[in-house]
Amino acid sequence: MSAETARPMNILVVDVGGTHIKFAATGHEDLRKFPSGPQMTAAQMVDRLLKLTRNWRYDAVSIGYPSVVSGGRPGREPMNLGKGWVGFDFAAAFGRPVRILNDAAMQALGNYQRGKMLFLGLGTGLGSTLVVDGTIIPMELGHLQRCKGRDYEYYLGNHGRKRLGNKKWRAEVLQVASDFRNALLPDEIVFGGGNARRLKELPPHTRLGEDLAAIRGGLRAWEAQGRSDDDALSKAAPGRKSTHTLKRSPRRRTV
Repeated sequence: MSAETARPMNILVVDVGGTHIKFAATGHEDLRKFPSGPQMTAAQMVDRLLKLTRNWRYDAVSIGYPSVVSGGRPGREPMNLGKGWVGFDFAAAFGRPVRILNDAAMQALGNYQRGKMLFLGLGTGLGSTLVVDGTIIPMELGHLQRCKGRDYEYYLGNHGRKRLGNKKWRAEVLQVASDFRNALLPDEIVFGGGNARRLKELPPHTRLGEDLAAIRGGLRAWEAQGRSDDDALSKAAPGRKSTHTLKRSPRRRTV
C-alpha cells in the first residue's frame, strides 16, 4: 500500500497528572479521565487504560509525563505519583509504539502557534516549556529557587494556591510570569493546566491555553513520520493542521 493511500494512524494520547489521568484517541469523541494520586504506579495506570480502551483501535501511544523525560523515557520519578515509572517498558505494556514527552511540553506543542512561546502549566505542580520557532525546549523552571529556600512550584503549584488563597496566588502567578518574561523574552506566554482558569486578568501578550491542547500535542508528536524520534518530538510540525482529529469537541468524562 502506498504512502498516499495508507490509513492514517490512530493515536491514543495520555495526559498523566497528579490528580487525574486524562486520555483520548483518534476517532473517539470523549476526553475521559480517572483518578491518579500519590500511590499510582506506571503499571497500574497502563492496566487501567488497557481495560478502559479494550474496544478502541489505535496504532500508537503518546504519553505526557509529569517529570523529566530523557531520551524519550522517564528520567526521574514523578513527585506526585507512585514509584516505578523510570525503567518501565511502556511499549511492551501497550503492545504498540510509544512516544513519551514531558506533560508541559505536550501541552505547549498543542498550544503553539508561532515565534517564541513560553508555556506555564498551573496544575498540581508548575510545568514549563519554551517553544522557539517550532522547536520544543523542555524546562524545569518550577524547581528554581524563588525565595526563602522555596522553589517556584511551592508558590504556584496547587498546594501553594490553597496556602496563599486565590487572590494572593493570582498575584504571585502574574509576578512570576513577569520575571520569566524579562529573563526569557518570549513573544507570548500561555497559561495551561487545571488552575489556569482561576486567573481573572491576563497581562498583554499572554493567553489561556486550550482545553484540548495536550491531546492535540500528543497527536502532533506522531505527525513527522519518517523522522527519528528525537527530531519528531523536537519539531513535530506545530502550526500545521493536524492530520489526526477527534470526532468533535470532547466532553470531560470521569470513568
